[in-house]
Amino acid sequence: MLAIRISKRAEKDQRRLPAKHRRQIAVKIAQLQGTPVPPDSKKLAGYPYRRVDVGEYRIIYQTGKGVLEILCIGKRNDGEVYRHIP
Repeated sequence: MLAIRISKRAEKDQRRLPAKHRRQIAVKIAQLQGTPVPPDSKKLAGYPYRRVDVGEYRIIYQTGKGVLEILCIGKRNDGEVYRHIP
């Protein structure tokens, strides 16, 4: 199992979500901890990051050296999440 590190940006993004979506994202992050590269994840072109969808939201993350780092969380429809990629 990987240790989880959530960036300040991702924490801020998650606090702004409705409770139902927050719970769904928390469940998905727990699943990523056990399986960091699930079949429904995709590598982002031009970045060392991956993304996974949770309903209408997208989680951008990376793994390495025993750590799952959540970079940002945002809506997938309008591309908002991609503006916050470091």
